[in-house]
Amino acid sequence: MQSQALTGGFADAPTDSAIAFREIMQVMARPGRIARIGGATPPAPLSIAAGTLVLTLCDPDTPVYLAPGHDTPPIRDWITFHTGAPFTDQAHAAFALGDWGALSGQAFSVGTPEYPDRSTTLIVEMPELTSEGPTLRGPGIRDTAQLSLPELDRFRENAALFPLGNDFFFTAGRHVAALPRSTRVS
Repeated sequence: MQSQALTGGFADAPTDSAIAFREIMQVMARPGRIARIGGATPPAPLSIAAGTLVLTLCDPDTPVYLAPGHDTPPIRDWITFHTGAPFTDQAHAAFALGDWGALSGQAFSVGTPEYPDRSTTLIVEMPELTSEGPTLRGPGIRDTAQLSLPELDRFRENAALFPLGNDFFFTAGRHVAALPRSTRVS
């Protein structure tokens, strides 16, 4: 394990993870809201926001799938050292991490009728996040919201599966937004 893997975690883990967790839950509860999170300094090409999500949400019981481009020894070592999360294929992942091009063509678990929570949550690295683009409607949105999404069809199909489906986090630099499976996209 390289020394780079030993650095870049939370400076004050209990406080930093609590602050990040609150922001993460806020963006999931309010689709389209873009928040700033930090505390992690992960190896490239992992963004600060994606690294902070991993440190906050992953542990030895949450299998992670790293898409091509993010499946590198420095990222694997960093995640292993800081979270203990095991790595798996896309069919068994609790979290999948990568850019949209690497994640979009793959099949991830959408849960089962008995256990819809056994779906994969995707952490999608984006070049930027803006409050422009497709219109979002659903729980947590007063009237409508907008979010720059990489495409529309996949998110429309995902919402039609509800209560099954995938939840999404979008990250860019220090920014994060979320799109739960219950959100309708047009």
